[in-house]
Amino acid sequence: MSPAVYVQTNNATDNEVIAFSRAADGALAPLGRYATGGRGTGLPHLASAGSVVLSADGRWLLVVNAGSNELSLFAVQPDGLRLADRAGSGGSKPTSVAVSGALVYVLNNGTPNISGFDLTDGKLTTLTDSARPLSSADADPAQISFTPDGGTLIVTERGTNSISSYVVDQRGCAQGPATIKSSGQTPYGFGLTKDGSLIVSEAFGGAIGAAAASSYAVSGTGELTMMSGSVGDTRSEVCWVALTNDNRFAYVTNFGDATVSCYEITADGSLKLHDPVAGSTGHGRKGLRDEAISGDGRYLYAIEADAQKLYGWAVGHDGHLTPAGEFGPVPGTVAGLAAS
Repeated sequence: MSPAVYVQTNNATDNEVIAFSRAADGALAPLGRYATGGRGTGLPHLASAGSVVLSADGRWLLVVNAGSNELSLFAVQPDGLRLADRAGSGGSKPTSVAVSGALVYVLNNGTPNISGFDLTDGKLTTLTDSARPLSSADADPAQISFTPDGGTLIVTERGTNSISSYVVDQRGCAQGPATIKSSGQTPYGFGLTKDGSLIVSEAFGGAIGAAAASSYAVSGTGELTMMSGSVGDTRSEVCWVALTNDNRFAYVTNFGDATVSCYEITADGSLKLHDPVAGSTGHGRKGLRDEAISGDGRYLYAIEADAQKLYGWAVGHDGHLTPAGEFGPVPGTVAGLAAS
């Protein structure tokens, strides 16, 4: 399977995945458009992280359809994608999805809840008694993801300024939630290091210059313990997080001025601001959104929805980002980004 980047159109009538092939120098070229069989919201800026996700082995691509309350499963093939299955999301307005081995969980914003599925032989089967509520009806969740060992699910809740965790039992059913207050306001996107440290962006309600990130240790029982309180990046409206493959750096995209900030992740899991503007689109307008690092760790890609483009940067060993180009077009409703 050749390296590729995937986004969803979030079209309200016929949602599609747009695939780009990736060259050795990081350049992207259109590979194809693939119908999900569902519908998006049709609105700009789907307010979530993780609406398009690849399985760890790169064989499967999962996409939420927020407008039709469905989850689509694609088989990743050498020449593109094949729609393998589609299932109801177990709630309303699914906005984020997570996969660990044969276990899939969807985060529903409208309900709000999480719901589990078994992914076997290219089919999605609802896990009986797997749906769980969030901490509150006004949780306004942003992202769901598994810890690296698959034993815990994490959900950020913007509406309650909280982070919820669920322990996954032997049946694959999530138990919980256990909920803690976020260090800062409006916890949004996050990433998890290989040893289970949780790095969370904090948008602070979009307040100018207030963007930050915090970190937490995640125990084997799903308990969250703060490592770094809010560490500011001097920018605005930070929402998405991507970690380097060696877990040394975290990149956060700042919607407010279309920049990328870089944090150093220290040995104990705490954060230090490494570079407030490691990358930029150069125009200073709002719009930089979902991001992901390629499977080989060499390139960082992010959506610039308002410009209807994807931007790429080469990732240096010291955390430095070097522009690798801008690519497109993509629709103004584009959302989610996964990279192999």
